[in-house]
Amino acid sequence: MAQLSNTGGMHFLDKIGIPRKIAWGYLGILIFMMGDGLEIGWLSPYLLDHGMTVQQSASLFTAYGVTVAIASWLSGVLVEAYGPKKTMLMGLLVYIIGTSSFIHFGISELAYGTMLITYAIRGLGYPLFSYSFLVWISYRSPKQKLGVAVGWFWFVFTGGLNVLGAYYSVWAIEALGHINTLWSSIFWVCLGAVLSLVINRDKLERKSNHDNVSKLKELAKGFTIMKREPKVLLGGIVRTINTTSQFAFPVFLPTHMASHGISTSTWLQIWGVIFTSNILFNVFFGLIGDKLGWRNTVIWFGGVSAGITTLLLYYMPQLTQGNLTLIYIAGILWGASLAGYVPLSALVPSLVKEDKGAAVAVLNLGAGLPVFVGPAIVGIFIGPLGNEGVVWILVGLYFLSAFLTKFITLPEEEKASPALKTKNKKAVN
Repeated sequence: MAQLSNTGGMHFLDKIGIPRKIAWGYLGILIFMMGDGLEIGWLSPYLLDHGMTVQQSASLFTAYGVTVAIASWLSGVLVEAYGPKKTMLMGLLVYIIGTSSFIHFGISELAYGTMLITYAIRGLGYPLFSYSFLVWISYRSPKQKLGVAVGWFWFVFTGGLNVLGAYYSVWAIEALGHINTLWSSIFWVCLGAVLSLVINRDKLERKSNHDNVSKLKELAKGFTIMKREPKVLLGGIVRTINTTSQFAFPVFLPTHMASHGISTSTWLQIWGVIFTSNILFNVFFGLIGDKLGWRNTVIWFGGVSAGITTLLLYYMPQLTQGNLTLIYIAGILWGASLAGYVPLSALVPSLVKEDKGAAVAVLNLGAGLPVFVGPAIVGIFIGPLGNEGVVWILVGLYFLSAFLTKFITLPEEEKASPALKTKNKKAVN
């Protein structure tokens, strides 16, 4: 990768928005997340087939989501205190411990209590690994290229989690069985870690005089920055809404699709196509955000579009009697709309001059919370409201996110418009 030719005085990778110094890290994230995401499309149907309820499945994903959210917040501030490589190594070790325990002691025996604990431990792993690399990107990428740089991050992150993981599972379940497919995830995350931590030789030097007290202060900044910079908090809320449906849908949408004649294997292929669309549009909207404005891209291509396409994806099977072509089209549009939020990863760190790790920590918390919030919404509301009611809750959240994004303005925008600054303060307060 490092041998790609220079063109016009600038390295090819830098020209397309990937910081050359950490290019191998991007590939490592792709492989790591493929290992992490290989069960996302089939675990819930597998548990239901083995006698568990939708509520139990939702509770399992919710427990997992709680620890994902905690680790997502910690990743940004831990990078400031310990550096990205040490934080990513922590994530790898926790992932291996949690995954091996979940498989051996939990799902192999269908011991629900053990599954809750070990799957929750597993949830600490990928945020510490992947979101720490996102902080690394925010320091290594020039501001004018930051939108596309984070677009490439979400390209490889989602490409591994939801595309390669889904397609690999289609083959692996048939060839290896469900349990051995889970075991194989450890191989893939280790390979990704080698690429990100060994072959990627870049070193991001952080403050060298950190003692235990100052490290605790770095951790505290992940909370205090939300008070000092309320727009960072708004960014975290919008980021939470972004992928809430992505983690709510796997709990109940496979069974919804099955009721309209779509099998689990077909659903996995649909899921893979959805996020193939998503990863392509991650880069596209990174570029669009840099050209047309990060905030406007999130409002229109993210929030508004996501609300509309969420409805399309849910209702298309019943409106078309399970017409796969139209379901694929609805899924592609929905996946693209989720990518419309990509410029948030450039917008939020740019709200502050210092403590970018703390700002990214809030954004990472927003990226981790959907893993908890999505299944929790399903678990709480699917009983009284049914599948349809849950979908309309998700749609309402997307339109809310578009509204909130109006108030996330950069410092230079506020200097240009004192009236807007007063309006933003009133809205936040």
